Amino acid sequence: MRRLRHLSSHHRTPATNRLLGGLLAFNAGAINAGGFLVVGMYTSHMSGFASMVADNLVLGQFTLVLGALGTLLAFTCGAATTAVLVNWARQHHLRSAYALPLLCEALLMLVFGLIGATLNRQTPFAVPLTVLVLAYTMGLQNALISKISLSQIRTTHMTGVVTDLGIELGKMLYMNRQGSPVESRVRANLVKMRLYGTLLGAFVTGGLVGATGFKYVGFIWVVPLALLLLALSLPPLVADLARPRPVR
Repeated sequence: MRRLRHLSSHHRTPATNRLLGGLLAFNAGAINAGGFLVVGMYTSHMSGFASMVADNLVLGQFTLVLGALGTLLAFTCGAATTAVLVNWARQHHLRSAYALPLLCEALLMLVFGLIGATLNRQTPFAVPLTVLVLAYTMGLQNALISKISLSQIRTTHMTGVVTDLGIELGKMLYMNRQGSPVESRVRANLVKMRLYGTLLGAFVTGGLVGATGFKYVGFIWVVPLALLLLALSLPPLVADLARPRPVR
């Protein structure tokens, strides 16, 4: 419980990074799967949208190109927002540098859960507003955990996670020569394997929970997740608000 209270604190440890990464991977899996049921698109990773730009340019499907570009732009703007908030908070010596993007994500998810059914209107990018909101939210989240972990953890897409997990599995299966020096032997990093396995498992579990929730409950299912992220972001924010102001 103490770790949960400090998950968005500016003081970081490998343990809190892993725990926050797992929670956000679960959240991304849920949003990704649920978003697919709502709008027919996976909005937590951008590889597919980048491919859509190239494919549909060749096919002459310029409406689909515009939609993919809009989604890529929304995700990028979300990541940029995280960078602005974190750097602004650091410049002002605030404890809530990582809590502010988490707060924004929680509020966006709360709005999505409460009025998501009204966000299906079209935009100039030829995709529903829902798609842009979800992509922006995932951009916020991915940039946040990337900055927190010094780019070691990603939560909104599993390509890098599965690749790194495969590399460590290859090291584990590698047969070292008998009599080879200990320092030159190939060894798997079990700490990394546990991290990557946790992220992948959390993402898949979140996907199952998200798909089930959207199917049987609807948009309102997102509200508990939003409230959890909101609770995680509050301790550093409250500490900043309670901190005495310097006398000028």
